[in-house]
Amino acid sequence: MSRLSILGAKTSAGLLSLIGRGGSMPGSIALKIDPNSLSRLKFRGPVILVTGTNGKTSTANMLSSVFEKAGRKVVTNRKGDNLKAGITSALLQAAKMNGEIDADAVVLEVDELNIRHVLPVLPVKALVVNNFFRDQLDRAREMEQLIDSIEGVLPEYHGLLVLNGNDPNTVRLALKAPKAKAVYFGLAENAYSKKTTNEASEGKFCPVCGERLEYDFYQYSHIGSFHCPKCGFKTPELDVELQDINLDDQSFVFENKKHKGPYEGLYSMYNYAGVLAASQAFGVSADAFDAMARSAPQPAGRNEKFEKNGKSVILNLVKNPTGANEVMKVIEKDDREKSIVIVLNDREQDGTDVSWIYDTQFEKFMNDQTKKVICTGLRAGDMALRMYFGGYTGDMSIEHNLEQAAAQGLQAADVVYVMATYTALLESRKAIEKEMSL
Repeated sequence: MSRLSILGAKTSAGLLSLIGRGGSMPGSIALKIDPNSLSRLKFRGPVILVTGTNGKTSTANMLSSVFEKAGRKVVTNRKGDNLKAGITSALLQAAKMNGEIDADAVVLEVDELNIRHVLPVLPVKALVVNNFFRDQLDRAREMEQLIDSIEGVLPEYHGLLVLNGNDPNTVRLALKAPKAKAVYFGLAENAYSKKTTNEASEGKFCPVCGERLEYDFYQYSHIGSFHCPKCGFKTPELDVELQDINLDDQSFVFENKKHKGPYEGLYSMYNYAGVLAASQAFGVSADAFDAMARSAPQPAGRNEKFEKNGKSVILNLVKNPTGANEVMKVIEKDDREKSIVIVLNDREQDGTDVSWIYDTQFEKFMNDQTKKVICTGLRAGDMALRMYFGGYTGDMSIEHNLEQAAAQGLQAADVVYVMATYTALLESRKAIEKEMSL
């Protein structure tokens, strides 16, 4: 092991912490010193990678906490630096000078496009895949190209595939991994399932023969119970299946016992199922999941709540149609009078192509309970035009100052939903905190 690369990572991380900064720079420095830094590390516990379009941050963080509640020492990139440099930074900072990682488990969130760079150079015991949706076309390209990049490193993979069995786009990965064992998780048909869907869907055709897939039911988007009428490709038997879903109290039944999750939305249930499947594969019981849920922190920008003096602001990250549509369902379910602030940026991290807003069902909050919509961000005008084409006739404004946008939202209603893209998220949190402190 190159001690110099570890020293470089630790030293640069220490210097950055003195000025209140972190990030992937230590990993970038280490990779410059030794491009093979990751492959030289030594692990005594399993390495688990978590990826997918939506939910990988929440899933990886919950899985790390579940292992910790079970009394295991965990190394993770909880801050979300999920590219190769960020992962290198997290691991080398945790490594001893001889390259040993002193942890019972290593849980790493990995960007989908970086799986091909990370999985081949680490002794990965499990790859958890939540879902695949169209996302950031300018960066990730078409979803087929993204999946192909992952499938390309699976033929020699010997570990566990923990796959969302209700997503044909993740189930297909097992076809390219003959040396791996697949474990499938998902949700049973429930009160929120639909027989038809008008949501943007990416899993319409069979990955084996190209025939249009048929669905017994949909949970959301292309997630559901599917089968190919031509070749037989279908939803596999689920090893972990959550039943009796109740989104009013975020509860579900697993192995004849009721559990409650810490976060809202049907998509969160899939995160729970993935966490349970991965943790059980390594001998951790559902009791540790319950312990995690009781003390789980609210992830920044994932239905994050700010409350003061009867005012309530809910902040959500939005970045693609499927994730945004799940946020719309949460808003639609809230029958209180509310205002909406939408912060739309088009920087590189957001995705410069903002056409996804036309596949998002903003119409779900276009009703009498919505007292005002404020469009802000670099593409505020595009967002306002989307509202116009959606038929919104209520009070609406374009406000380029984010703090003023937050103020307008709080003036219009006691409940404010703020939706922000990646580069607007931190700035939005600061604006909300400032307005709530007044």
